[in-house]
Amino acid sequence: MPIIKWRHIIKKLSILICTLFITTVLYAQTQAKEEITVKFHNFAWGTSIEAFKAKMGNPVHVESANGFQSLIYKDITVAGFRAFMVVYFSKKGLEGGAYYFDTNNPEELMKCYTAVQDDLVTLYGDTPPTAGRLEKLLNEMRVYESCWEMPSGYIHLKVNTRKSDPVTLWISFPTLTKILDGNS
Repeated sequence: MPIIKWRHIIKKLSILICTLFITTVLYAQTQAKEEITVKFHNFAWGTSIEAFKAKMGNPVHVESANGFQSLIYKDITVAGFRAFMVVYFSKKGLEGGAYYFDTNNPEELMKCYTAVQDDLVTLYGDTPPTAGRLEKLLNEMRVYESCWEMPSGYIHLKVNTRKSDPVTLWISFPTLTKILDGNS
């Protein structure tokens, strides 16, 4: 009888240890995802325009509209591809930006999109599935998109190979995202 009791206790302890291990791993993964901070071109949100220019140099063009000042830079390299970059600043500092990649043909567009997407997945994790099998097949004829919505920012990567539009990557602070969505 004592042997049966010990087997029962060992079995329960094994289940408890496995459960604790799995719970710890899942908690650590959740914590890691929550701690990821979205940045634009390696600059934190709120970085002043002066600090940005001190590291990046003078832009090729500056515009002001709707309380934002935008700086435009040419010949920026992202994921091994050339792009021009537009950076948006409010009075609070860096709020967002976009890259427009210098790609010309459908093959180059997809190489660029895939390389940038791979870098984003490495930084921010997999994008949530947004479409079923039929929808994915139809995407061959439409726009390719990947989005990440995180507490510290919004990221949207897009290309339309049918129109030969450039690959675009938008990254913004939640405040700017709300303004653009009309939820300010």
